[in-house]
Amino acid sequence: MQPLMDALQYRFRDPSLLDEALTHRSVSERNNERLEFLGDSILNFVIASELFVRRPEEPEGALSRLRASLVNKDTLAAIARQLELGEWLRLGSGERKSGGRRRDSILSDAVESIIGAVYMDGGYGDSRALILRLYRDRLEELPEASELKDPKTRLQEFLQSTRHALPSYQVNRVSGKSHDQTFSVSCHVEGLDIVTTGTAGSRRRAEQVAAEAMLRRLTEHVCYGTREKR
Repeated sequence: MQPLMDALQYRFRDPSLLDEALTHRSVSERNNERLEFLGDSILNFVIASELFVRRPEEPEGALSRLRASLVNKDTLAAIARQLELGEWLRLGSGERKSGGRRRDSILSDAVESIIGAVYMDGGYGDSRALILRLYRDRLEELPEASELKDPKTRLQEFLQSTRHALPSYQVNRVSGKSHDQTFSVSCHVEGLDIVTTGTAGSRRRAEQVAAEAMLRRLTEHVCYGTREKR
């Protein structure tokens, strides 16, 4: 596992901790779930501490949105892919056959497990240093907190500001096996002749995609209408 340790820029004193961090529960009772629990807590604290220092003017709600954007499953899975972590995971045959090495939930859990393993191996200082390395670019390029409101919230606020009805969402189709489903959801606003759709691995995410598409259509319409009046 030397190439992985090189990518992490951390050499384990006890390599068995890294092995445990890479072992999915489908393999054995000795797996990465406990380390994931530990790593999740450390990650949240370190990121919260960094945001507190880097954004002294932001209120609690804005800091919470920023933290959530950095520690969510999508961001962690992206970090795992940068590390090519999927190639190092120990998975049961069922998980391997169903694409577990590419699944966001498994990849994100593995990143948190490695953070927990580094903490157990080297202490808080080493785990904090690892997190700051993994998040260096993201911390340097933090967005404005107002940009991080989820699409459903932004769509609702936009519709309220323009005195339109609130949106409704409908599940059109669910496909795939129970452990790997795909949802197709439509978004409609009463009084507007626009329907958008979103497809994702969960109903919530599909609704967000549909809301994002609706918001884009509506804002483009507003901008176009403004140009026409000019």
